[in-house]
Amino acid sequence: MGIAPKQLGLYVGLLVVGSGAGWASHSYFFNPETEDQDSKLPIATSVLRTTAEPAEAASQSQAQAYPSIDNPNFIAAAAEQVGPAVVRIDASRSVRGVSETFEHPFFKRFFTEELPVDPELPERLEQGTGSGFILSQDGQVMTNAHVVEGASTVTVTLNDGRTFEGNVVGTDPITDVAVVQINGEDLPTAPLGSTDGLAAGQWAIAIGNPLGLDNTVTAGIISALGRTSSQVGISDKRVQFIQTDAAINPGNSGGPLLNAQGEVIGMNTAIRAGAQGLGFAIPIETAKRIGDQLFKDGEVQHPYLGIQMVNLNPEMRQRINDDEDMDFTIEADSGVMVIRVMEGTPAEDAGIQRGDVINKVNEIEVATATDVQAQVETSSIGKALKVEVNRKGETKTLEVKPTKMPNALQ
Repeated sequence: MGIAPKQLGLYVGLLVVGSGAGWASHSYFFNPETEDQDSKLPIATSVLRTTAEPAEAASQSQAQAYPSIDNPNFIAAAAEQVGPAVVRIDASRSVRGVSETFEHPFFKRFFTEELPVDPELPERLEQGTGSGFILSQDGQVMTNAHVVEGASTVTVTLNDGRTFEGNVVGTDPITDVAVVQINGEDLPTAPLGSTDGLAAGQWAIAIGNPLGLDNTVTAGIISALGRTSSQVGISDKRVQFIQTDAAINPGNSGGPLLNAQGEVIGMNTAIRAGAQGLGFAIPIETAKRIGDQLFKDGEVQHPYLGIQMVNLNPEMRQRINDDEDMDFTIEADSGVMVIRVMEGTPAEDAGIQRGDVINKVNEIEVATATDVQAQVETSSIGKALKVEVNRKGETKTLEVKPTKMPNALQ
């Protein structure tokens, strides 16, 4: 009997599949036990960890006297410092769907997914609310891509009540980062920190607009670092998340996650459905790197190899070797095995084959598919990337030139 990709625990590395976005209150919800649940449920916030110069991030914000953790009111001090730079983002988009009559639970109970979308039906307006934070005094704002999905302009409301029309400069669904420009001067800005030195158990403070309740402050701790997209349940994202138990609710998407000093260390993006105390944020280095590219070019070009991978362990090796449909056997019981090479891709052109076990990427050892993905993400499109593989006991070094990820996969 053949092994299906799902049975192998397939990691769709470097190949991104679609995920739906719910607009009711702009927060990612996910159920890790239901593979297709993301396409049906609303969404939240996430982050990928990469290196960036803290000085560069700090230069984007005003000089601040950071609250001291020795201050028993450090949470209030941090909120007071950053709160003016946290904004509410109201977005709307036009959709065409079934009439409101058939949206009634009575009809859904019988028709479920059989209701077609009638092209003759009039468009209706869907509205949603999320959060964001101001990066620069002249009005650069960062938020989640799913918050502004389908909108070219949004309404941005500051803590002091001022309202601006915001232009959506660019969105990157792969990392769930978006940037908005508003016309303003001497606007309050959020000081950016760094995830360097961040550790589980440290304080975490979230500010946002959950359920339309503006400038809500919650606090908790950093629960874990480096949570992969597959662990979080949104495997189509190229992000390694910060996990926190600070309460993150619908509407918090795009708001800042702060450290005890009142510096932004992440952007809130995801919460786990049916669980408490499980929130996730995109590391600020990732969000800032993507945001800078969006402000500069309006888009982000993600490097693409065109392979699917699976993490090896003794049980997986045995299952693969016992499968009659596999035209190879493997000796390694750890590492990252290529389970599929897409046709007409850089990986195929470079000679990567099904069954290859990847040992190094760019001369850096990799142990998981996430490690491979992280190295590819930091590579340059069109520039040779060295990939060392073990093929039937023989070590080979191949040069792959990543291309831009196809739009259909974003």
